[in-house]
Amino acid sequence: MPWIDACATDDIEAEDLIRFDHAGRTFAIYHAPDGDFFCTDEKCTHEDVHLENGLVQDYEIECPKHNATFDYRTGEALRAPACVNLNTYAVKVEDGRVWIEV
Repeated sequence: MPWIDACATDDIEAEDLIRFDHAGRTFAIYHAPDGDFFCTDEKCTHEDVHLENGLVQDYEIECPKHNATFDYRTGEALRAPACVNLNTYAVKVEDGRVWIEV
């Protein structure tokens, strides 16, 4: 699988995310409070709502529509109405850039 240059590390504040579109797919890239970066699909598995405006806190993303919550490190659905996990993608940081493997 190829590695894609998604953004600069300073494009994302701690405990926030950015949306990244590539080849017809949409990803969310998160900057964790410990400084690590993570990547998931950017749409909620409940009703296909964009997560980019959701609340990011304590390694979780909350969907802005029905408040489904996911652990963005693992993709695990933590709170209903979502019951399907988010897909996650490998992330690496090199020279101040965030790369995702898709």
